[in-house]
Amino acid sequence: MKTMSDDLPRPDYARNMKLIGHSGIGGRGDGLQVMVHRGFAYVAHPWSQGFSIVDVRDPKKPGEVNFIPAPENTWTIHLQTHDDLLLVVNALDLFADTSKFPDEKSYYTRSIGETVGTAGESGAKARPWTAGMTVYDISTPDAPRRIGFLPVNGVGIHRIWYVGGRWAYASALIDGFTDYVFITIDMADPTKPQIAGRWWLPGMNAAAGETPTWPAGRRFALHHALTEGDTAYACWRDGGLTILDVADQANPKLLAHRNWSPPFGGGTHSPLPLPSRDLLIVADEAVLDNEEDGRKLTWVFDIRDKTNPVSISTFPVPSEIDYVAKGGHFGPHNLHENRPGSFVSDTLIFATWQNAGVRAFDISDPYRPVETGALVPPAPRVMTDRRAGRPQVVQSADIFVDAAGLLYVTDNNGGLSIIEYGG
Repeated sequence: MKTMSDDLPRPDYARNMKLIGHSGIGGRGDGLQVMVHRGFAYVAHPWSQGFSIVDVRDPKKPGEVNFIPAPENTWTIHLQTHDDLLLVVNALDLFADTSKFPDEKSYYTRSIGETVGTAGESGAKARPWTAGMTVYDISTPDAPRRIGFLPVNGVGIHRIWYVGGRWAYASALIDGFTDYVFITIDMADPTKPQIAGRWWLPGMNAAAGETPTWPAGRRFALHHALTEGDTAYACWRDGGLTILDVADQANPKLLAHRNWSPPFGGGTHSPLPLPSRDLLIVADEAVLDNEEDGRKLTWVFDIRDKTNPVSISTFPVPSEIDYVAKGGHFGPHNLHENRPGSFVSDTLIFATWQNAGVRAFDISDPYRPVETGALVPPAPRVMTDRRAGRPQVVQSADIFVDAAGLLYVTDNNGGLSIIEYGG
């Protein structure tokens, strides 16, 4: 354990938002998914090979940092907290293998199973990485204790959705599939989680003889799904959006599939259902520099009929400077997910926009979303991203808004920012 104190950086731009705290995360400034639970921020690292726990009980002065290293050759880039449980993904550290993934385009434009060589395989096989999901007891929040593990035969698990109860939902790359598919996880015994069901887009089950239905240069892969009641809203990168009935967790059923790529550039990434208003927000991730993959948007869907989701508007795009020319990724990434115990709203949406920082949007009128606040952190002082040639610009990655309305925002290199929204 060690204490981390930083000078508060000056944002490049702020409107109706104020930076009130910052942590360099113990010298590991690379952050991806973040959860804040009982006064501690759990931050997953894309480059530092592990995850950290930051004491944010005083959000203006983040305190001690505890780092939990990942198993060898393994990513732990996404995590979930609820009650006394912490769930952490385990998957092959794909960016560490520069022979297969020399740049971002090689990661985002080809099926991972084909690149790694697991698409045609089936059955258990010893590998030099850990694949699955680790379950920790966090009754002592800054000292997680491993209590369970779900093994996966394949590359591993990418992202999980768990908000308590018996069921968790995840994206998993299992031997035999071209890329990440949807799985349901039985958490009845957290020490022995079990995969209960699977669902995939046609063409993904290579071991069963299916062949891709998508063109070369596209990637059909589940990023993650959020559930509301018996419905799962799943984003499949270049495969678009599916709405699934998960009343029978062992046998998910398709209700609707929509894909707007082409003509749009794909990267469908983050869902956010707003059930009280029969709305669904869907963000397409910008994945290449300088909009090489096209302009990415955040969509508003009318889901009164879950078998026929209809897009009715898009969020405004930040424009106070030329963000395309700024370098790095410009466009949506993650949405605050309205988790139980966090800030919950069906009209105010918080989102990360990579080199354009973090944004707030009012969708009181879902046909005319309005930006109501923004903050762009400065360029990172140190680059933790070990890939060659990455631009030294802010890349705001993930966001969690606590019940008091404070924003916790990670960056690929620039640490954890704590932001106050003006309302």
